[in-house]
Amino acid sequence: MQIENFFYAPNNQKFICKTLKEALDKGLDSNSNIFIYGIIEFPEVEEYAKKHNMTIYRIEDAFIRSVALGSGFAKPYSLTIDSRGIYFDPRKPSDLEYILENHEFSSELLERAKKVREAVVESKFSKYNHLAHQTIEIDREKYDKVILVTGQVEDDMSIKFGAFGLNNSDLLQIVRENNPNAYIIYKPHPDVLSGNREGHIPKKITDACANEIQTDVSIDSCIAVSDEIHTLTSGAGFDALLRRKAVFTYGMPFYAGWGLTTDYRECDRRTRKLSLDELVAATLILFPRYISPKTGEFCEVEQTLEELKEEQERYFNDRLYRYRVNLKGYLLPRARRTVRAILKPFKLEI
Repeated sequence: MQIENFFYAPNNQKFICKTLKEALDKGLDSNSNIFIYGIIEFPEVEEYAKKHNMTIYRIEDAFIRSVALGSGFAKPYSLTIDSRGIYFDPRKPSDLEYILENHEFSSELLERAKKVREAVVESKFSKYNHLAHQTIEIDREKYDKVILVTGQVEDDMSIKFGAFGLNNSDLLQIVRENNPNAYIIYKPHPDVLSGNREGHIPKKITDACANEIQTDVSIDSCIAVSDEIHTLTSGAGFDALLRRKAVFTYGMPFYAGWGLTTDYRECDRRTRKLSLDELVAATLILFPRYISPKTGEFCEVEQTLEELKEEQERYFNDRLYRYRVNLKGYLLPRARRTVRAILKPFKLEI
């Protein structure tokens, strides 16, 4: 199990269950903790938790995750564990939103956040870190500005709950309509490019709205050449804030509504104006849980960043290692889809 190390404790028993009955058979009681990956609803589990005054914790990938893609079964090095909601669902508060709205950030924490931010930017990190960095050349004299539009996985829960009905095609068309003289770069989500998830835009729309489609270079390279980043709810908007770029949001991502972005939506719960390092302190230091890529044991964000940098350099420089990682990322998702298709008539899941 890829996330088991995130829940280590002495004498801690962990059971992976698919139903309440299975959990009860394995010993679930009012002294247990319940963790659910993502935002999937389990009404019978939620009713049981409410009846026994238990908290349900929601698990989700954090913001600096791995070198390769999660959809390709790359092991995560950070997770978020949320007792209130989940950070990409603006319909209700999350632990991250609570921290951002209420925490008193000390000067020591903000200095630490500044150094973490600088380390992330220096290493050109984002959530995934498998694409090469290179300079993108644009003849700027012909255009008012350069805009990066970031695509997302269209069946992702952050789109379902945080984008207010908009999709990738809508976003690209809106940005073009509002910026007729801009040079627009469209960057599809890497999970979509890999074939693991849905989210392609019809060619007639990209031809009409984008000057360039970037598929093979890192999000850092795309952000570096851009004056503005326009997004629905993508974590790339957070990456762009770390690099002090202008960010425009059309949904309600976790980093919107705090005075750092230009937002087309509002969240009445978010009343505070934050500095960039306050956002970083909450998002990269206080909220996630990290493990060491080398040992699999708990650590702080700084150690994860250092070791992730070493792994990224190995990925770029060791051809055989890169081939193994990429082959795994290609084969495993397809194998899982095949097995699920076989088992579906029998109403079995993996």
